Parts: sequence; C-alpha cells; structure tokens
Amino acid sequence: MGDSALRIAATLPALARAAILADPPDGLLDLVCGHHTLAAILTPGSDLADASAAIADALARAHLLAPPAPRTIEFPVLYDGPDLAPLAASLNLAPATLADLHAAATYTVRFMGFAPGFAYLEGLPVPLHVPRLDSPRPRVPAGSVAIAGPYSGIYPAESPGGWRLLGRTSRTLFDPLSTSPTLLQPGDRVRFIPTPAL
Repeated sequence: MGDSALRIAATLPALARAAILADPPDGLLDLVCGHHTLAAILTPGSDLADASAAIADALARAHLLAPPAPRTIEFPVLYDGPDLAPLAASLNLAPATLADLHAAATYTVRFMGFAPGFAYLEGLPVPLHVPRLDSPRPRVPAGSVAIAGPYSGIYPAESPGGWRLLGRTSRTLFDPLSTSPTLLQPGDRVRFIPTPAL
C-alpha cells in the first residue's frame, strides 16, 4: 500500500489488531480494520521489511493472547424508517415482523468506514440481505438505522446514503471533541432495542 503502509490478510481483523497492538512495530501510526484485512499505517520513511517481520511475529503469537472480551452496546431504535413498509411488502412481511427480525440479531462490528463513526455490523439475518437503493438519497439523517447487503449500520451524521432506512436511534456515534471520538470499535457487539419513542 505505497511506501508507508502494509495490507495484512486476517480472518479476524479485530483479534489481529489486538495482537499487533500488544507488540507494535516501530513507526506504527494506526491499524485500520477491513472485512478480512488490516491496513498498518506507518510513519513515512519506516522500513517496511522490518515492520512486516515485526507484524508477522506478533501475529504468530496471537494464539497466546486471550481475546479481549467484546463490549455489548445497545441502541434504542424507533422503527419508523421510510424504507421499512415498502421493504417489508417486497419481502411478504409485516413491517413489525421485519423490525422484530432486525432487532432479534446480535451484531458484531466488523470494520469502520464510509464516514467517521460508521460501523459495518455483521450478523444481519439472511432474509434481510437486500441491495442498496438504486439511487442514493442526498441526505440521510444522523442516527438512521439501515441495512444493505449483509450489513446493518447506523449513520453517525447527516450524509448522502444508499442503504435502506428501517428506523432511527438517538445515540451519538461520533463526537470529534471526545477523547474517544467513535462509540463503536471493531469487535464490539451491538443490539437494537425497539422503542415506541425516542
């Protein structure tokens, strides 16, 4: 990945990230999780061969680490999104049944992306694996709970977006003034709790 980053294949990126951070190579600035990869961002001028060897050693010792206990974070959700009823109809479900199916799952933060604080949540029930909208909306409100493909997600800020909107939550996912700006991290568990009002 250029002259100051390495791409690392990893079946469980969050666990690989923890192993590398337990013994980081010189010059490591950040580790960014992907679906089955990590990007190790290094200071410009770092020796990539040395960093690669140090990362390989850390990953070889990963089995000695106890995996970090995942946090479970709950989000109250008002299931009133504009795509809930039409999507339910297309799936031959009642809107309430679709909402219950979405809320019954426990999700895992697979990786972060698209926008600061946006987590790709793995664990969406297979009947809800639906494509993105043909045309993205120019504005999706912050807190919108959505699905697309095999993922669920929550829009952390108002932005364009093509995912199907099922509802909304009042929790803040990204606060740039906080010491820990993003609420969710790779490996976290997420539960959606239906609520009649926010």
